[in-house]
Amino acid sequence: MRTQHSQEYFQQAEKVLVGGVNSPVRSFRGVGGHPLVMKYGRGARLFDYDNNAYTDYCLSWGALILGHAHPNVILAAKKTVEKGTSFGTTTREEIEIAGHITRCVPSMELVRFVNSGTEAAMSAIRLARGFTGRDMLVKFDGCYHGHFDDLLTAAGSGVAMLAESSSLGIPRAHLNNTLSLPYNDTAVLKETLTKHKDNIACVIIEPVAGNMGVIPAAPEFLKTLRGLTKEYGIVLIFDEIMTGFRTSSGCVQAEAGITPDLTCLGKIIGGGFPVGAYGGRAEIMKRLSPLGGVYQAGTFSGNPVVMKAGLAALRLLNHKFYGRLNQKCEDFARDINGHFARENIGVHLSHYKSMMSIRFRKEPVLNYADAQTAAGGERYGQLFRHLLHAGIYWPPADLEAFFVSGMHTKKDLGQLADALKKFFKAGGER
Repeated sequence: MRTQHSQEYFQQAEKVLVGGVNSPVRSFRGVGGHPLVMKYGRGARLFDYDNNAYTDYCLSWGALILGHAHPNVILAAKKTVEKGTSFGTTTREEIEIAGHITRCVPSMELVRFVNSGTEAAMSAIRLARGFTGRDMLVKFDGCYHGHFDDLLTAAGSGVAMLAESSSLGIPRAHLNNTLSLPYNDTAVLKETLTKHKDNIACVIIEPVAGNMGVIPAAPEFLKTLRGLTKEYGIVLIFDEIMTGFRTSSGCVQAEAGITPDLTCLGKIIGGGFPVGAYGGRAEIMKRLSPLGGVYQAGTFSGNPVVMKAGLAALRLLNHKFYGRLNQKCEDFARDINGHFARENIGVHLSHYKSMMSIRFRKEPVLNYADAQTAAGGERYGQLFRHLLHAGIYWPPADLEAFFVSGMHTKKDLGQLADALKKFFKAGGER
């Protein structure tokens, strides 16, 4: 069997880990087949315990923009860990990376490091509520900001309706102040913010959604959102945990020309280690303890090994790097979408530079309702298994984005394009 060792290890995992995994999507239940147990990664490749090689487009869910085991990042981590693993004190490493982030992202005047994207979003929302003295939170259908109770809402809640929980174990009280609106719907946005302007503490949004496939927010939608939140004294939070430092050093906010009040980061800024951060206007950030009354703390926040590895990664992400990566991805997207159009295949590649997703329809996808109709279901599972057999590892979930790193070559992308073209035949049939 091609993956015998992976199957044996996963059987062991099921005896000691819930479902054999520590994050649900890794179970392959959305795509079928047997989960892989990985042994190591190098550059753009992952290797399992049967020594099968896979070109990796999951990249630890977008974190590895430099690919696996980049020598600069590994060396930085090794040198730092030799001094000790954790101190519970301020270190030079966290000062240096915070300085780098604030220079690259001017809206983040002050920064607080945490240990995950979920923690960053949760803390930013608490801070916004403490700053404004209001309780209500606005999010958007299909956007994911972590497994924080106030954010695990079912999509499709409509205009100013209380959201339904998308997870057991969440009391109604946690969702009574959460409104979930359709993404990219300016009319509903205006109506809701105007109606509840005195009660809304914050609006949190992914400026490019990545957990319902890749959907960029429309420029006019973001412009309206910024204008209304500023007018009504509502804190605007950009969740750039996925997009932060992926397409440019200034993040999506710089590309969109929008200055949020708070920004959440994660993934790339840790160089492959667990990390999160939030930051923004000094006036707001100074409401955090020890300067203000909003409490948040963490034993491992600002861990020196993580900070040093993250800074080593960020220092390599310059204009030249992004230029090469983004152009490579634009060329790939143009080639594959051109092929789909010429062959009249009912599929398209949605993308924002090096973030991409396959849509199982020709029409554009603008929101979560569209994303659901463009989902592949079992067909996506077939595609996933087809790619896996071709030595290509994609996210094992239909509505997740896939990513390209600086280590992927044009040859790698050419092989991916060939595999996609082979799967999708003329007329959209396999």
